[in-house]
Amino acid sequence: MSNKQLTKREENFSQWYLDVITAADLAEHGDVKGTMIIKPYGYAIWERLQRILDDKIKETGHQNAYFPMFIPKSFFSKEAAHVSGFAKECAVVTHYRLKTDEKGELVVDPEAKLQEELIVRPTSETIIHSAFSRWIKSWRDLPILINQWANIVRWEMRTRLFLRTSEFLWQEGHTAHATEAEAEAEARKMLEVYKWLAQDIMAMPVIDGQKSEAEKFAGALRTYAIEAMMQDGKSLQAGTSHNLGQGFAKAFEVKFVDENNTQQYAWMTSWGVSTRLIGGLIMTHSDNKGLVLPPQLAPIQVVIIPIIKDDNSAKKVLEAVTKLKEDLQTAAVRVHVDSRDFETMGNKMYEWEKKGVPLRIEIGPRDVENKQVMLACRDQDKKSPLPLSGAVTAITDLLLDMQKSLFIKAQKRLTENSYNIDNYSEFTKKVENGGFFYAHWCGNAKCEEEIKQETKATIRCMPFAQKEEKGVCMKCNKDSKKRVIFARAY
Repeated sequence: MSNKQLTKREENFSQWYLDVITAADLAEHGDVKGTMIIKPYGYAIWERLQRILDDKIKETGHQNAYFPMFIPKSFFSKEAAHVSGFAKECAVVTHYRLKTDEKGELVVDPEAKLQEELIVRPTSETIIHSAFSRWIKSWRDLPILINQWANIVRWEMRTRLFLRTSEFLWQEGHTAHATEAEAEAEARKMLEVYKWLAQDIMAMPVIDGQKSEAEKFAGALRTYAIEAMMQDGKSLQAGTSHNLGQGFAKAFEVKFVDENNTQQYAWMTSWGVSTRLIGGLIMTHSDNKGLVLPPQLAPIQVVIIPIIKDDNSAKKVLEAVTKLKEDLQTAAVRVHVDSRDFETMGNKMYEWEKKGVPLRIEIGPRDVENKQVMLACRDQDKKSPLPLSGAVTAITDLLLDMQKSLFIKAQKRLTENSYNIDNYSEFTKKVENGGFFYAHWCGNAKCEEEIKQETKATIRCMPFAQKEEKGVCMKCNKDSKKRVIFARAY
């Protein structure tokens, strides 16, 4: 872990974000430009999120499967909107062998050229729907509810750890249904799962809604999303769910015979979240001291640091530490004892603070005598004594309180930085400072694109909770029935 002083969040948000990642030892850049090495502590956070979400996905009736990462190029040609949406990001495999040339250098064997190029998976709709076309024959085969945990390759030009890398980890759900209503219900249901994950587990408030035509997934009928506000006022798309309609079913011949013995095309959905959620976690909660983790996602919820001053007191201190650790583990608290004798007390405190562990407990000889521990909460600037009697209950309560308080703090920031705005000139000035802007929009893609070009702000979503109201588009003054959210985004 780096001992470098963090850049102040308010001075340079982008550098502060990278400093937090380095200080917490979460990830680093890979040897191939744009790739990311997720280090053990960063991966432990992802594993925790993955385990929670995986359980929830299975509760909703889905099964995990795995599909190849290599996709025939011809598959992408079958759905025109899909190929145009991903063409510029595709990594392409053209050969399958290397050889040593006459100079002894390793080169691509020109005789090992593939008959058809392969695309390294940027998303799996095409290859999964090809499989669905073989699996589905009758209405009795439906619905098919599949989830995949996988890596994805999208060749990004401008990368940032966790938020945008050429390779990242995610889950992608893919389902097939007999009716449009079933597919629509599925897409909305899974967006609710993502909203639950963001708000209840990550303590990150989100706005759920529908994407505009320009912002929807390539090839989808409709795209739904949850949008979160980061501490710099920018939006982060934290999860998407797509009603794919029948476009992919027609492209890949996903057909079934219904109960009336009539052949029908299936209705499809897909939905996913990725390791960019860790970036969202960092930018929602962390501070100038480093990472701040909500207890639900913290790999270590409580770290105990024994203070050993001499051999005479060591036994009693370690006995107290062991007893507290065992009691916390019995209460299902994830606890770690930092018993390293080669690190100073100051370095230990600094390290666990940077790693965002919710609670830090120190136990020394005097604490044992007084039947107490010293406790520090990561989201507060104070350290206070806690009686050993009833400590486990108090600690579990503190973890629950911290989870709630982090959400409340983030929700307050979202509310305070959300604005109703009607004047375009005013909007172009205010958007510079970040925030969510609820503005009327006529529905015309031309206005949407002009706003994007002039302000770098896009329509993040058309919120479900937003009531209809008469108004005029802030750009062209044509009639509008509902406000949408404009914001700059990651």
